[in-house]
Amino acid sequence: MGVSIESPTMPAPRENSLNDVRAIIPAVCYERSKIRATRALVQATVLYTVPTVALVMTNTWWAVGIWWLLAGLAVSGLFVLGHDASHNALLDSRKANRVIAQLCMGPSVHVESAWDLGHNRIHHGYTTRQGFDFVWHPLTVADYEALSGMQKLRHRLEWSCIGSGAYFLREVWWLKMWRFNAPGKRHDEIVRDKITLGSALLVATAALVVIGALTGGIATAIWMPIKVLVVPFLLFTQIIGWTVYVHHVAPDIRWWTRKEWTQFNGQMESTTVLHTPRIINYLWFHNIFVHVPHHVDARIPFHKLPQAAAAIAEAFPDTVRYSKYSLKAYLQATKACKLYDFEAATWLPYPTSSR
Repeated sequence: MGVSIESPTMPAPRENSLNDVRAIIPAVCYERSKIRATRALVQATVLYTVPTVALVMTNTWWAVGIWWLLAGLAVSGLFVLGHDASHNALLDSRKANRVIAQLCMGPSVHVESAWDLGHNRIHHGYTTRQGFDFVWHPLTVADYEALSGMQKLRHRLEWSCIGSGAYFLREVWWLKMWRFNAPGKRHDEIVRDKITLGSALLVATAALVVIGALTGGIATAIWMPIKVLVVPFLLFTQIIGWTVYVHHVAPDIRWWTRKEWTQFNGQMESTTVLHTPRIINYLWFHNIFVHVPHHVDARIPFHKLPQAAAAIAEAFPDTVRYSKYSLKAYLQATKACKLYDFEAATWLPYPTSSR
């Protein structure tokens, strides 16, 4: 009588974890540089100061339009460096990073302590996880159908090709930062920072009103802070809202149910390395579009992100999503990515029967 010998049960292959990815990033990618940080900060300050002063001094409509664009980009550039400092990725000193983050986020009217909670802790902690990550979190068909008529119109605007600024302004800047009241020990810190930033904004506005009154009367006094502060800020929301959109929304970028989501899935499979024109990246965006390594480990300084991305792509060639920016691809995404079916893991257009 033969004796049956059962083959040993092989253990299921272990899923990749974010620590596996971090382990292959060269140690040199974590080395911060005071020289690179200082150069970037000086550059960003100059690029912001020049159009700001020019806006104070000129009223020629075509020149104002050009300076507005440059000022909006400059506010975005300062914000990106403040964002890196808030992650403690710019300098070695946590205290210096905090001060720089607060200063760089001033022109974009961002409360750094509130940003740290919403962006650093929640967005980075739960990237593209259903019910957690609030940045460009898609609605399901049922969610959308439950909206009122006005809410549906607002959603259609914010998720259109021109709606990134409106979305960022309402959903991120207003609801998740200025209106948000943090619980526990963070509450007092955030309230204090809101008061400090609000006071600085009032002083800047008052100074511009005085300059306008002295140079042109009441109408100029009203117009001056709008021209110098408000319009560049609104352009910033459009730019940064679009930046976050292209990082995490595309027909082939997946959002995950609570059960299926893992840190590896969210940071590696639902984030993008986007190739943009070098001059734009160098002047204003400081490698923020090299976004996969930033999500793998936010401590990596901006000037080391390309090297980290190359190491990650070599180890996980089938996982890292690379894309070259094109207006056509963006327009296709804003047409296709309106709602989301989390169970089927697919983006959906608006239902044809909906008004």
